[in-house]
Amino acid sequence: MIAEPYVLWFLAGLVLVLLEFAAPGVIIVFIGLGAWAASLTTWLGWTTSVASQLAVFASASLVFLIGLRNLCKSWFMGLSVNGDASDTNEEFLNREVRVIAAITPDGTGKVEFKGAGWNARSTAALNPGDTAVIIERTGLLLTVRPR
Repeated sequence: MIAEPYVLWFLAGLVLVLLEFAAPGVIIVFIGLGAWAASLTTWLGWTTSVASQLAVFASASLVFLIGLRNLCKSWFMGLSVNGDASDTNEEFLNREVRVIAAITPDGTGKVEFKGAGWNARSTAALNPGDTAVIIERTGLLLTVRPR
């Protein structure tokens, strides 16, 4: 037994909205809302063909994404959206990191901090596997010292 198209659209939207929790980025939820829009128009009988349902899905997803993403993103991003990220430096300073790509005194390398790779510089040479301490953050570049 095949379910009604509006039920399938609703379930697809539900899966996409829930998927936002697994892969946050404030994007997938709007695609899910687009699927719910297709479900609603199909349930109301306004879109009877697959092509019209897909058109509603695509256009509604795009409208939701462009129209609502910036509004909703500010709820999740906090201070960094306002450009006042200086308070977040406390989260970085004096924390230990693991070197994942060699850092030379005259160049940059990579360190791992909270599971993500960061570009880093140091006045001392550091090799992969070494532990270092963050002493400064400038944008996406960390300055580290040997531990």
